[in-house]
Amino acid sequence: MPTFTQIGSAVSVGVLGAASIDFSSIPNTYTDLVVRICGRGARVAVHDYYQIKFNTSAASFSGRYLFGAGSGSPISGTETNYAGTLPAANATASTFGSTDIYIPNYASSSNKSYSVDSVSENNATAAEAVFYAGLWSNTAAINQITINAANGNLAQYTTAYLYGVSNA
Repeated sequence: MPTFTQIGSAVSVGVLGAASIDFSSIPNTYTDLVVRICGRGARVAVHDYYQIKFNTSAASFSGRYLFGAGSGSPISGTETNYAGTLPAANATASTFGSTDIYIPNYASSSNKSYSVDSVSENNATAAEAVFYAGLWSNTAAINQITINAANGNLAQYTTAYLYGVSNA
């Protein structure tokens, strides 16, 4: 049975917002990693999206998504270094989205796959849900993860946790 161990402290964004959330000095003692984010963006729009970097690199990422918004039909497509959706400043006040990023075999000498399950809450038909399968074509062990909003800062109270998974 897998065991989840929180690595370090939760990272919470302060009153002025933040450009990114960073987890560094990640030990290579686990099988997999999980990043959990409860977040909101400061962009003046209804939605924004997260971008991810491994070991400070935004290069060599690829992936596919399945996206649904409100009552519309789902769409699919491709995106690079994508890491989920989040409500922004024009979404319903005080709502936060939820995102889980799962990174298996992060310390291996193979390319790194990851998956994202993300929802952007909004008390309207413009709520979003996204599933994403990504690949970082790099064989280096992941020892740092950086998450940022693509179009502005992360809003106050955005909180992220990093977990190491053993026996996955």
